[in-house]
Amino acid sequence: MRHMATRVLIAGGGPVGLTVAMDLAWRGISVLVIESRAPGEPPSVKCNHVSARTMEIFRRLGVVQAVRNTGLPADYPNDIAFRTTTTGIELSRIPIPCRADRYTATGGPDTWWPTPEPPHRINQIFLEPVLFAHAKSMSGIRILNRTQLIDFTQHETGVTAIAADLDGGENLTIAADYMIGADGAHSMVRRKIGASLTGDPMLEQRQSTYFRAPDLLGATPTKPAWANTSLNPRRSANMFAIDGRETWLVHNYMRPNETFDSVDREHCIRTILGVGPSFPIEILAKEDWTARRMIADRFRDRRVFLCGDAAHIWVPNAGYGMNAGIADSMNLSWMLAGVLKGWASPAILDSYEFERMPITEQVSHYAMDTSSALAKQRGVVPDNIEDPGPEGDAARARVGQEAYDINVGQFCCGGLNFGSFYENSPIIAYDGESAPGYTIYDFTPSTVPGCRTPHIWLGEGISLYDALGPDFTLLRFDPNLDVGGMLRAAALRGVPLSVLDIKTTEPVYAEKLVLSRPDQHVGWRGNAPPADPLGLIDRIRGAVHVRPTAPNDKKMFATL
Repeated sequence: MRHMATRVLIAGGGPVGLTVAMDLAWRGISVLVIESRAPGEPPSVKCNHVSARTMEIFRRLGVVQAVRNTGLPADYPNDIAFRTTTTGIELSRIPIPCRADRYTATGGPDTWWPTPEPPHRINQIFLEPVLFAHAKSMSGIRILNRTQLIDFTQHETGVTAIAADLDGGENLTIAADYMIGADGAHSMVRRKIGASLTGDPMLEQRQSTYFRAPDLLGATPTKPAWANTSLNPRRSANMFAIDGRETWLVHNYMRPNETFDSVDREHCIRTILGVGPSFPIEILAKEDWTARRMIADRFRDRRVFLCGDAAHIWVPNAGYGMNAGIADSMNLSWMLAGVLKGWASPAILDSYEFERMPITEQVSHYAMDTSSALAKQRGVVPDNIEDPGPEGDAARARVGQEAYDINVGQFCCGGLNFGSFYENSPIIAYDGESAPGYTIYDFTPSTVPGCRTPHIWLGEGISLYDALGPDFTLLRFDPNLDVGGMLRAAALRGVPLSVLDIKTTEPVYAEKLVLSRPDQHVGWRGNAPPADPLGLIDRIRGAVHVRPTAPNDKKMFATL
């Protein structure tokens, strides 16, 4: 049996596993990724959207332009179109800038966002190879393909895992300080730590088909769109452009009392597209699946953690399946790095569940609410929606507006990108002000501790996030303030803390001092240095144990 050792073992080499590997390596932590697929073996055709928050992370990791330059053609509209059929009458449209205009576009429902990196429409079959190549090029990352985790045990100082070589070689024993299970919805890691999925096991069923139709763009009467929703009394579905030329992924929604075997797949596709039997269609792959809202009852067992689909499964409305998983991993990554480097107390790792589980509940309910609204609309498409004349026009106008109103939130989800906040966390120094609420669409940038550090531009093309670095950063808006006490306290505990003086006046930053965590969330703020700087440093490094009694009770704590 072969033997290897690493600081962090990551089970699963999809986007979540690769991103957390890159982030840990960027922070100086060696990682080993094991993945059952061969190098370059494509994933299934899913995950069509990279959120703005994830693109901010890719910017930090130096891979954002490679991701941005991949996927649909640069001039292909990223719009969402609602039509009676793909080749039928257009009902309404949500405008989304194409890749070429993404940084400069104004006036659309997601062009107002305060971010250096707007979202990007790209399917996972194009995204994952970019992430794989970047991870493979980074020092500190080893990737073992055709390798499958088959068992692991935990002990006081680490994890010992057994992995199988799927090409017939010797089994591998891996010694790691910690392990992350990013091994998907059927996670072996989740089962092994005894975590259970709870929630809604069956919301709806979808028949998904990846197909080639080289003549479809030319048969569509209005300009192309990234997402195409068909709404008619016969069959409703949504469909995504994959390569922007000839390949597509269609999600056919099963009606009540229908089963996957009771409907003809190709006939449904032709009904959705509005084309006859002679129109050329080639089915490339197919997958039938049940939409769920299931969340693990624990994200951690001692030295083993769950991220992504291993921790939660829900309807991928708003594109927040993969993106939520990456958000999980970024919350965990900096804490693990702090513990492994010695400046964070191991107790800081308790904060992972404290912070991520409430966010997971919120996001899953937003996705489920959107799914319910869409299902309701599909069930009441009027029979006269394709009829000529005033009554048909009125029906199309009403359905088109409803479709826009229901969908603009999920496809332009500023609130989910930037509005969520960590409440009642043991490693955040709260000050009594509540974070502003948010919807799936809207949010208010805020320096309330727990919120995302508000983005500002420091100069032409220079993002605040570019200046933050991998560790804690104290943003100082008054250079006359003496923050030497905080720096000395941080140095005493070994906590990496730098000061960034910002000379511009920004209304969102009303306080003179804001402490940004390594994951770009606010850990503390004030108009003067804290009276007990060592106490603050101990709080943010996990050496102060907080005993919250209710979501709004942020004051009770005891020093370890």
